Amino acid sequence: MSTSPASLDARSTAPAGTPRQVRWVLLGVMLAMLLSMLDNMVVGTAMPSIVGDLGGLEHISWVVTAYTLVTAVTTPIWGKFGDLFGRKPMYLASIAVFLAGSALCGAARSMPELIAFRALQGIGAGGIGAGAFALIAALVPPRERGRYQGMTASVMAIGTIGGPLLGGFITGNWGWRWAFYVNLPLGLLALVWLWRMLHMPAGRIKARIDWLGIALLTVTISATVLAATWAGTTYAWASWQILALGAVVVLGLALFIRAERRAAEPVLPPTIFTGHRNFPLAIILLLAAGVVMFGAGLYLPLFQQTVQGASATNSGLLMLPLMIPVVIVSTIAGKVMSATGRYKVFPVLGAAFLTVGLGLLATMGTGTSRIQTCTYMVLVGLGLGLTQQMAGTIAQNSVALRDMGAAMSSVTLFRTLGGSLGVAVYGSLFTRAVQPHLPGTDGTESDAHAPAHLPAGAKDAYLNAVTSATHQIFLTAAILCAAAFIAALYVIETPLRKAGPPAGAQKDAVTGKAPAAAT
Repeated sequence: MSTSPASLDARSTAPAGTPRQVRWVLLGVMLAMLLSMLDNMVVGTAMPSIVGDLGGLEHISWVVTAYTLVTAVTTPIWGKFGDLFGRKPMYLASIAVFLAGSALCGAARSMPELIAFRALQGIGAGGIGAGAFALIAALVPPRERGRYQGMTASVMAIGTIGGPLLGGFITGNWGWRWAFYVNLPLGLLALVWLWRMLHMPAGRIKARIDWLGIALLTVTISATVLAATWAGTTYAWASWQILALGAVVVLGLALFIRAERRAAEPVLPPTIFTGHRNFPLAIILLLAAGVVMFGAGLYLPLFQQTVQGASATNSGLLMLPLMIPVVIVSTIAGKVMSATGRYKVFPVLGAAFLTVGLGLLATMGTGTSRIQTCTYMVLVGLGLGLTQQMAGTIAQNSVALRDMGAAMSSVTLFRTLGGSLGVAVYGSLFTRAVQPHLPGTDGTESDAHAPAHLPAGAKDAYLNAVTSATHQIFLTAAILCAAAFIAALYVIETPLRKAGPPAGAQKDAVTGKAPAAAT
C-alpha cells in the first residue's frame, strides 16, 4: 500500500469549525438522513393506494423487502468506499442515486417496476445511512459530539412521528406517486447545500477493492434479511427454506471472516471488532436499541388501537410519549458528556430504563389505562435517549480514524439487522398467539379493525390473544435489554478524542480553509 496509516488518519477527519458552522453543515447531512428515514414510513401509509392502482397484491411485501434488503447489503460497501475515495463524493452520489430511485418509483407503471426501482432507492439509502454517521464522526470529534446529539435525536423523532402523518396527507391529497416525488425537492436542496457547504479534503487511497469480501458479505446479509423477513410468516421457522438460509448465513459468515483477514483493504476490517472491546459492546447496545425501536413502532400502536381503542387516524402521534423523552434526554446527556468527558453511566442507566420500561409494558392487560401505557413508554424513551446516541459515540471513539466509514456503516448495519431480526421474532410470536382467534385467516392479516368483525365472545378472546402476544414481545425485548445492561457494565471509559489531526494536515471540513499554524 502506498499510503501510510498516519496519513490515512490525517485525512479521515477534520478539525471542527465553530459550533454554528458545524450546525449549518450538519443541517444538510440531517436533511438527507431524514429523507431516507421518512421514506419507509410514508410509503407504508401509501401502500393501499399503490395496490389499488398497480395491482400485484401478492408481491406487496417486496416493496418493503427489496428496499430493506438492498439498504442493508450496500451500507458497509458505501462506508468502505467513503474511506477509500472520500466521504463527500460518496455521500453526494448516494443522495443522487436515492433521488433517481424516487423519481422512477413515482413513475412506475406496474408492481414489478416499483419493486425494481425501490431496490435502486435502497442502494442510495444505504449510502445515506452509512455516510451520515461517518460525516458526523469526521466533522465532530467524540468529546464534542454531545453538543449535536439533539439534532440526530430530533431527526429520528420526526421520522418516526411525522412519517405516517405526512404519508396520510400526501396520499389523501396528491396521490401515492407524490409519496416518492416529494423526495425530489428536499433531496436536491440537501445535494446543493452539501455541495456548497461541506468541504472535505480531496484525494483517494490507492488500494485494491475487496471484491471477494463484498460478494460474501452481500450473500450473507441477503440470506439474513430474507430469513428474518420470511420466518414465521411466509415459511415456518423449521421449514427447509429458512434452515437453508440459516446454513447460507453460517457458511457465508465463516468465509467472509476468513477473506477479511487476508484482504489488503477489507470492506469490514476485523480490527474494528478486535482492536478495542468497546466497539463490539457498543454494537450489542445498538442491536438492542434497534430491536426496541422496531418492536415499539409496530406493536405499541397496534395494542393501543386494538385493545385500548385509540384512533388510528394519527397513528404517529401515539409514539409521542416515547419519542419526546428520546430527544430531551439525548440532548441533555450529550451536553453533560461534552462538558465532563464522562459517558459510561449513560448507557448503563439507559439499558436499565429499557429493561424496566419493557418489563412494565409486558404486564399490560385489557384493563391497562392509556396513562399507564404512556408512563411505561416514557421509561422506554428515557432508555433509548441514554443508549442510542451514546453507543454511537462509544463506537466512534473505539476505532482508528482511517476506518471510521467502515465502523460507522457497521453501526448502521447492525442496527438495521437487529430491527429486521426483531420484527421477524415479534411477528412470529404475534401470529402464533392471534392466529387461532381469527377463523378463516392465517393470522398475518390481523389489524386494529379485526375485533369489529367478530361476535362479542370471539372479540374478547381476540383481545386477550393480542394482550398475550404483546406480553411475549415486550418480555423478549426486556430480556435482550437486560443482556445489553450487562454489556454496558463492561464498557471501558476511555478518554474521548477532543480534536482531529494536527494543524496543517488538511483543510477544515466546514470552512474549506487551512487551519492557522500554531504560534
